[in-house]
Amino acid sequence: MAKKQYEKICQDISSISPFIRFVGIVGESGELLAYKRRPDLVPLLNEKDTKYQFSHIAIKTDLEGFFDKNLGETEFVWEERKKVQTISFAIKKIRIWISIDKKVIRSEVLRIIDSCLPLVKEHS
Repeated sequence: MAKKQYEKICQDISSISPFIRFVGIVGESGELLAYKRRPDLVPLLNEKDTKYQFSHIAIKTDLEGFFDKNLGETEFVWEERKKVQTISFAIKKIRIWISIDKKVIRSEVLRIIDSCLPLVKEHS
């Protein structure tokens, strides 16, 4: 996929909900291919920690591949932390990584997931 396609995916997903903080496309090696951050935000991670986070996502994506044959491919992962919620979706070897405000009710997170799934399948 081209950078413009990645940027469009970020734009489309970020417009789903005002509670989305950040949308990033993370490549196989953990590189950030494109992103969209909500304008009024101060990032929770500094630049160094952000690189570590994306490297972690890339390694985890690679490791999950070992279980695909028996369990099926990962469709999405939803993670709740003390300060933020994250969702990641797989498109082949890349990940769409989304952070969401912590105090959002679960039905809104489910709505975001349900809205993202068709976009992800379109590009898979």
